[in-house]
Amino acid sequence: MITNSAWAGKRFAVLGLARSGAAAVAALVASGASVVAWDADADRRAGFSNFPGVRRGGVGMGDLDDLSGFDALVVSPGVPLNTHLLAAKAHDAGVPIIGDIELFAQARAELPPHKVVGITGTNGKSTTTALVHHILQTAGLPSLMGGNIGLPILSVEPLPEGGVYVLELSSYQIDLTHTLDCDVAVLLNVTPDHLDRYDGFEAYAASKARLFAMQSPRHEAVIGIGNLPSAKIARSLADRGERLTKIAPGVCLDQGRWPALQGPHNAQNALAAIAVCKALGVAERDIDRGLESFAGLPHRMERVATRGGVLFVNDSKATNPDSTAPALAAYDRVHWILGGRAKGDDLDACAPHFGHVARAYTIGEAAPVFARALDGRVPVEQAETLDRAVASAASYARAGDTVLLSPAAASFDQFRDYEDRGATFRQLVEALA
Repeated sequence: MITNSAWAGKRFAVLGLARSGAAAVAALVASGASVVAWDADADRRAGFSNFPGVRRGGVGMGDLDDLSGFDALVVSPGVPLNTHLLAAKAHDAGVPIIGDIELFAQARAELPPHKVVGITGTNGKSTTTALVHHILQTAGLPSLMGGNIGLPILSVEPLPEGGVYVLELSSYQIDLTHTLDCDVAVLLNVTPDHLDRYDGFEAYAASKARLFAMQSPRHEAVIGIGNLPSAKIARSLADRGERLTKIAPGVCLDQGRWPALQGPHNAQNALAAIAVCKALGVAERDIDRGLESFAGLPHRMERVATRGGVLFVNDSKATNPDSTAPALAAYDRVHWILGGRAKGDDLDACAPHFGHVARAYTIGEAAPVFARALDGRVPVEQAETLDRAVASAASYARAGDTVLLSPAAASFDQFRDYEDRGATFRQLVEALA
C-alpha cells in the first residue's frame, strides 16, 4: 500500500468504509496515524472491530461529535458534502475535509519518481483513463489505474521509478482534493449532471476546472472544446501556450482500425489519450499499437454479440442523454433501448441523431415520459422491461442493424446499478435463439 511518514502521530476521522475509505484507513494506520472510522452500514463498521489503531464511531457517530482535535476528515466521494451533518461539523471546527486522492497527493513526495495523469469530464473519462493505461502498458511502461476506476489508489503497491499513475477523477473526488499537481491534466467535456450536489451548473463546472487550478502551469493540460463550458475553461488557460492541447470534436480517420473506439465521442477520447501519451513521451508506434488492441470497457459501447447480421451493443453506462447521443451517432440504423430513472424529461441532446433510430423501446420509470418525448419523431414502443425490449428489438431488427442499450437514464428503478443492467442485457442477448 501507499503510506506517508507525515501522517504519523496525527488524528484522522474517516467517513465511509467502502473500497476507498477502507484503503484510506489501512494506509493511515500503517503510517502511524490514529483513526476514528464510521459508516452508516453496520456490517462495514463491524469489519473494523479488531483493526489495530482504529476506533469505530458508534451508531450515532458519538465519537465524532467534536471534530476539533482531528487533523482531517477523510470522506468517501459518495458522501454529499452539501447535506451531510459531519461535513458541516468539520467546516464549523475548521477541520480540512479531504479524500483518498488528496492523501495520495500528500504521499507523492515519498514515492519513487513518477508521473500522474488526472482525467475528468462528465462523459468519457473511464474509457479515456483505461485507454491511456492500456497504451502505456503496450509501450512497456509501468502504470496503473486508480481513482474512480480500478483499485483504490492507496491500496496499491507503489510503482517503480518512471511509473505513471493514471487517475479517473469525478467532480466529487476533485472537491475533496487540494494539492494534486498532475503532470498531465485532462478535461473531456462538461455537461449538466450531479446537480443535486451543486449550487447550479456553474458550480459543477467550477469543480471540474479546479483540476487545473491545482496544477503547475509548466505541466500539460488537455481539454476537449466540443462544448461551451469546457471551451471556456480552455480559454482561461490560454496563457499556457504549448502546454495546452485543445481537442476539437470530429472523427479520426484511423477509427476504422480501432474497433472498440467507434463514434465521435470515442474520437475525442482517443485524441485526448494520444495527446496524453505524447506528452509522456510515448512513441507513436506504441500509441498506434495500443489504439488498435484496446478492447474497450464493459457497459461502454460494448459489442456483446452479432446474431443474424444484427450487432448488439451494451452502453448501459450512458445514464444521461448527453452520454447516449454519441452512441446513437456511431451506428447508421439503431434499435434503441432506453429508459430507467430519468434525470430529466427531455431527450434534446439525442435529437440530432434521431435519424439513425429505426425504432425505440422505452423501459422503466421513464418509459411513458420518454415515449411521449419520442412520439411523432421515431417509431416508439413502451416495452416497460428490458427482457421485453430485447425480444421486441431482436424481432424487428434486420441484418446490418444495431440493437443498442443506451438508456439515457439511471438504473436504480429496476436494477442494482448500471453494471447489473448491462449484465442482464448481455444475458438476454446470449439467450436469444
